[in-house]
This record gives sequence, C-alpha cells and structure tokens, in this order.
Amino acid sequence: MMHTELNSWLLFDHLERHHADDEIVTRFTATGTTHRQTFGDLARRAQQLMHALDDLGIERGAPVATLAWNTFRHLEAYFAVPCTGRILHTLNLRLSPQELGYIIGHAADRAIIVDADLVPLLERVGPMPSVEHVIVMEAAAAEPSPTWHVVDYEELLADQPATYDRLDIPERAPLGLCYTSGTTGMPKGALSTHRSTYLHAIAVTSGAGFSIGPSDAVLPVVPMFHANAWGVPYACTAVGAKQVFSAGPLDPAGLVDLLVEEEVTIALGVPTVWLAVAEELARRGGARLPAMRHLIAGGAQPPRSLIERYRDEFGLSLVQAWGMTEMSPVGTVAWPKARMRHWSEERLLDEVGSKAGLPLPGVDMVLRDAEGREVPWDGESMGDLYVRGPWVVDGYYRGEGAECFTADGWFRTGDVAIGSPDGYMVIADRTKDLIKSGGEWISSVELEAAIMALPEVAEAAVVAVPDPRWLERPLACVVLRAGATLTLDELRDRLVGAGFARWQVPDRLEVLEEIPTTSVGKFDKKALRARFCADHPTERRAHG
Repeated sequence: MMHTELNSWLLFDHLERHHADDEIVTRFTATGTTHRQTFGDLARRAQQLMHALDDLGIERGAPVATLAWNTFRHLEAYFAVPCTGRILHTLNLRLSPQELGYIIGHAADRAIIVDADLVPLLERVGPMPSVEHVIVMEAAAAEPSPTWHVVDYEELLADQPATYDRLDIPERAPLGLCYTSGTTGMPKGALSTHRSTYLHAIAVTSGAGFSIGPSDAVLPVVPMFHANAWGVPYACTAVGAKQVFSAGPLDPAGLVDLLVEEEVTIALGVPTVWLAVAEELARRGGARLPAMRHLIAGGAQPPRSLIERYRDEFGLSLVQAWGMTEMSPVGTVAWPKARMRHWSEERLLDEVGSKAGLPLPGVDMVLRDAEGREVPWDGESMGDLYVRGPWVVDGYYRGEGAECFTADGWFRTGDVAIGSPDGYMVIADRTKDLIKSGGEWISSVELEAAIMALPEVAEAAVVAVPDPRWLERPLACVVLRAGATLTLDELRDRLVGAGFARWQVPDRLEVLEEIPTTSVGKFDKKALRARFCADHPTERRAHG
C-alpha cells in the first residue's frame, strides 16, 4: 500500500477540483448581513494567507493564535496556519483578560488573528511579549489601537499568489493547540497533530460519528474557538459539506431563521441551545425544520424530556454525543444498533438515547475503581473513565498534568461512568461534581435529568453544599417555566415518586432567573457552589 502522510493538506487538497462551487455561509449577527463564498474561494484565500504568514517571518512550528467568531475568515486560518507547518491556537473569547494573558504567554504565540469587535478584549490582556503581529479581520471596523500596529487581514492577503506549493508535513507534527480548564489548576494545553486531526475528521463524518456527507449543510452552534467546533469545520471541508456559520451569538429566533433559510441538515450545540430552539419553535406554533436530519447535543447530558420533545413535537432526533478537548474532542455518539430498529421509542430512549453513546472506532475505554481494578460493563457498576486512542492526548503541552496519565498509556478523564452490556457508556457525573452524603454517592447528573423532566422546570443544576451531619447534601438550582411554581416539598415528593430514595433528594431549592454558564455553555457549578455554600434557609426564592 502507498504511504501517505495524514496531514492537513490531505483534508484541504481537492477543494478546487471536487468542491469548488460548494458554499460557505456566514451570518454576521451584529449587522444582520450574510456573506457567501465557495470552497474554491476558500482554497484561493487560504493559500494567499499561507504566503502572507511566510512574509511576516513567522517560523514554522510557531503557534499562531486566533481570537475570532465562527466565520469564513476563521476557516481560512484553520487551514492556512497548519498547512504552512505552524500551530493553530484557538483562543476562547469568553475567558477573562487575565486568563487569556496567561494562555497566550504559556503558548508563546507569535501572532494573533483577531476579529475587529474583539480588539478591545485583546487590549485588556496587557503586555504579550511573545506576540509580534496582530492581524485584524476587517481592520477598518476596529478602533485604532494604542498598543500595537494593526495589520489588516485583507491587505495582508491582497496581491499574494493564490496557489501555494504543498509542504511535505510529517503526520505527527503538531497542528492545533486548545487550552482546557477541565482539570484542576491553571488551564492546560491539548496539542493535536496532523495525524490525529485527520483521523478525527474522518471519524466525525462517518455514520458512527455525526454522519456528515457532501449533500449536507452543517451549522456548528458550538464555537470554533472551543475544541475546533467539535472537529466539524475540518470534517465538512474534507467531504465538501456546506458550512453555515454565525459570527456572534444568535438569539433563538435568529438561529431558527438561519436553520430554515440555509436548509441546514445537521446542527450541533450544547443542550441549553436546543432548549431555547424548542421554545422558539413552539412559540411559532410548532414550526418544523424541514431540511434537518438530526441535531447533535454535547457538552452536557440533554434532559430526557428535551429528547422526547424533539421526537414528539418536531419529528427530529436529538442525538447525544460526549467528548473532551483532550480527545479532539469527540469520543462517543448515541446511535442505535441495527438490531434495535424495531424496539419501541421508549425502550430506545431508555437503552440508547439517554446514554452518552458508543465509542467511535479507534477510541478505547475502560472503567476502573479506586484501586485501579476494571469495573464490568453491567449497566450498574460505576467507575472512573479512562480513554486512549489516536486522537487522545498522551500528555499536556509543556509536560503539565502528568497525574492525569497512567504508566500503561491511559488518560483519566475525571468522569465517573457506567457501561451497559450493549456497549453504551453513560456519564454518571464528573468526579468533582459527585455528592458524597453520609458516605454514599449521589449523582448530580441523574438528579438534574429527573428535575428537568418536570413540566414546571426549564433548566436545573444540582451541586453539593456542606452539611454538618452528612458532610455534603444536594442543592437544586432551577429555572422555572413562565407562570410555574415549585416548592421544595413538591420537588422532593416528585423525585421520590420517580424512584429516588429520600436520602438522595435535595434538602434545598433555589429558584433562579438563570443558571450561570461557563465559557463553553455548560452550567457553571463552580459559580453555584461559591454562591450557595454559605448557610441559607432551607428554601429561598432568588431573583436577579
């Protein structure tokens, strides 16, 4: 067999020949305008950017950061940076200036490609000794910077050749850098290679992944600055699927409009996004998304009630996926097996839809107890989840976090999971979010799923708070639907009726206007614990 280096050029190479007329759409939320270009345009402009990066004198192997929304220009950088042998470092624009400053310095970024409206955020970062070039997309729209000389992105591309001689990049050379705060301490860098990115992209396009092909139109609501938008931009480019981007956060109405207008067939986002979209569709009298094949929910376990709602009200599959930045990030997707096709909808939801899913080909998983012994996949036993595979990191950038990796080549995820006899995995909780009450473990994830199944509840998060007798007890934070009420006694009785023991149900209830979220859209339990760990009355209504 021929030996072919699995690198970014292999994902990028045949755009002009095979997908030149296929489309990339960017909706700019600030202006309401829509930009359209083809993959042929992408191929030419990305190669112009390759020449521009060379002309700036940035050495090969150096990190080039992006601080940008989901746009066609960001996609150009996705290929121009690694195809020239440099490292694409996507910066999370929802981090604080202090966190960004630490990450930029730790990565030693040589240049930053930034959206014009994010320049003020970059200004607040302060000195960035390693950064030599700040390239502003739509520089004319940016305020003049007192800190650096602004390089205009479009001027940088102008007059550059539209073809670039393909580099013979070794497949194990670094391609991308993304920092995660999923472990304790300061953010740690997960460094992907060309090989891992290629293999992950192909796995994501497969039927075991997100099932993306040339006939699809794909909208990642998940941001490109977080885990490469779950690898979707690379996957879509590889197969020529239409890509639809939102440059800036869309409100639910705007998102539904975009899904309908661009005839999106696959969309991906965190459960809170799909909760809001469901409410918007209902507000429109039960409107449908006629082109949609399926929705992917990741980042947190979607409530069973939400999966049922999409199935029953909108005729859509809301498919659960699980992964981590350290896994590039996709690890499992909850597709049913062929022998399950005649099962009832309720049985399918019980056995498949409510679980994180089946591991993608190439991802190996094992559950271990506190002594390191393997835990059986019997549908009941919980264990610490360890993973390994060709797109799983074998260490953090600059050798940090060694305690997360075992001598026999496994990465400890920090999740506690249960494996079913059918091979499906379900996340029981994050290790840090399990509640240990009187020596017994309580899963916050299971409680949250049950609470969000209540018709009065829109969102729910459960955290541990100190207790003088039991050490920890569960506290339920909920957002109620309009006009609904819920007392602590009602909540406890409903949960007991759903099968929870009395000692497992929350002792306290907090009704909030909204639940705080992290920079990637997950419920921010750290913020909730900080807010409610002090002694409070058993039940309190909190507004604002």
